[in-house]
Amino acid sequence: MFALIDCNNFYASCERVFRPELRNKPVVVLSNNDGCVIARSNEAKALGIPMGAPAFEYQKIFMDHQVEVFSANFELYGDMSNRVMSILADYTPEIEIYSIDEAFLKFDGFQYFNLKDYGIQIHQKVLKWTGIPISIGIAPSKALSKIANRIAKKFPEQTQCVHIIDNEEKRIKALKWTSIEDVWGIGHQYAKKLNKLGIKNAYDFTLMQDDDVLKLMTILGLRLKKDLQGIPSFDLEYPEPKKSIATTRTFEQLYTNYEDLRERVITFAVLCAEKLRKQKSCCQAMTVFVRTNKFREDLPQYRKSIDIQLPFATQSGIELGSFASQALKLIYQPGYGYKKAGVIVHNLCPENHIQQNLFENANLKHIHLMKAVDVINAKHGQQKIRLASQDLNRVWKMKQQKRSNRYTTRLSEIIEIHA
Repeated sequence: MFALIDCNNFYASCERVFRPELRNKPVVVLSNNDGCVIARSNEAKALGIPMGAPAFEYQKIFMDHQVEVFSANFELYGDMSNRVMSILADYTPEIEIYSIDEAFLKFDGFQYFNLKDYGIQIHQKVLKWTGIPISIGIAPSKALSKIANRIAKKFPEQTQCVHIIDNEEKRIKALKWTSIEDVWGIGHQYAKKLNKLGIKNAYDFTLMQDDDVLKLMTILGLRLKKDLQGIPSFDLEYPEPKKSIATTRTFEQLYTNYEDLRERVITFAVLCAEKLRKQKSCCQAMTVFVRTNKFREDLPQYRKSIDIQLPFATQSGIELGSFASQALKLIYQPGYGYKKAGVIVHNLCPENHIQQNLFENANLKHIHLMKAVDVINAKHGQQKIRLASQDLNRVWKMKQQKRSNRYTTRLSEIIEIHA
């Protein structure tokens, strides 16, 4: 059996842990630079605030209904997520962390357990130890556990936040209740095509002929159909090294000066190099892009990217910064106000399996130098040591005017109790 554990309205729930007076009140969390809504409490959803709503357009609703608005506090959310996942790992050795607020558990050898009671026990422990409410769906396959989870979340009082699909009657009833667009793995475009064929819910989908599913959705669609029929076709997946690494930023202002833009691009390349070293990889190719502000119709628009093949595989911030600078020079155009830029490194390979070139290779001295830089930065704070081509007085900071304290990761921001 598989279980899907989902933290309810996770970002909003994290804020409520340290602000219990906000329970039963509308709460929203905004994206990077306080741009748009990325999380809503149930009360905020009831006010008609949609996901992705631009914050500036909904200011009146926020004020009229006393909606508590928070800037994204990813450091806090990440730490709370780790706490939840560490608790879940105590209940089974087989766990797939699916996202920051979701995890699949696999219960092999649990045939003598009452999984309903086991799920309630998990729910109570996570709530007691972290303050985060969760919903649990248990079923013979991952796709069915997703549906079971939706039922647990939709009907918390009837299910005690835990729903289990453990017989054919429950499976068919759950599939008929689930609209086709709500099925895990079926996006908006597939849902439109299936609706045209008369497929309205998950049960209709399981009645389709295999050949028809293959033609429409390839082998993944057929595997999904089997999964919904209770035949496990998707096993747990475990983290693999990333195939590409990106660092991109939207600037707080328009950059018209080449040197300012160059400094940012070099910094992004250095950050990519840090991420490469963290997963013990090197890159052999790089993409650099720049963009103007598409929302400023009164200004000239320009966007350009360039892919470059590196002469050798590297994870050195010095070398990647140099390559990024060269790439930027090829695509930069004066006379524009740049709002966003980024560096993406790809064609990755393990650091201990690098193909050497005959004429040009990475500087071996950089290996020990970069390790020393990583150790010092880890001990004293990110970017304490930088390249001379970086702005030594600048640390990237998002617009976070409504960010709560990072209660669990910063001693200076720990919660205070006044007795």
